[in-house]
Amino acid sequence: MTQGPAPGVASLGQVARRGADILIAGSALLLLAPVMMIIGAAIRLTSPGPALFEQLRVGLDREPFCFYKFRTMRVGGDDSALREMISRELRGEDTSSRGSRKLDGDVRVTKIGSFLRRSSLDELPQLFNVLRGDMTLVGPRPCLGWEAQVFPSEFDERFSVRPGLTGLWQVSGRSTVGTLDMLRLDVLYVRRRTLLGDVAILMRTIPVLLRGDGAR
Repeated sequence: MTQGPAPGVASLGQVARRGADILIAGSALLLLAPVMMIIGAAIRLTSPGPALFEQLRVGLDREPFCFYKFRTMRVGGDDSALREMISRELRGEDTSSRGSRKLDGDVRVTKIGSFLRRSSLDELPQLFNVLRGDMTLVGPRPCLGWEAQVFPSEFDERFSVRPGLTGLWQVSGRSTVGTLDMLRLDVLYVRRRTLLGDVAILMRTIPVLLRGDGAR
């Protein structure tokens, strides 16, 4: 009979992750504050609406939290096309276009929003989510409430950890990976999760961002 981890081991890992979250996210916010102010001003000057986009996402144990991003879309856009595409992917259909699983030619995306998405600079405000404890540095992608409702129950393990700023999906192709494969990667990550593995994913994230792999 295999014995479980010794008492205190799991909590020690949680403390280490939380400490890293606070240290790295806090330092990054201080260093990147001027860049974030410039991005915010550029968004406000080029399209009507706020610079920051706030949205309810599903986190640990399916608890909702307020998720932050820089706004990359026009205010009041319709997400019915996205819902239909994800539904098709969950049915096993191939929705790829020019090697990407993102919506092709999404008219909701602004010009500066397209650049922010390709460079992943739109994700910077999620550092506040990490600092608050809603998210962690490495974990599954935080999903929308309606997505959580339609995801098959076999992938429920993805909700047993906090969602991440980066993760196995992001370093495995991002938008080139379909929804079902993304969910499989999430579960694989949860089952093999270690501190060293998280460090490896963080290190792999840097060249992925610099090259813009799988971004759209």
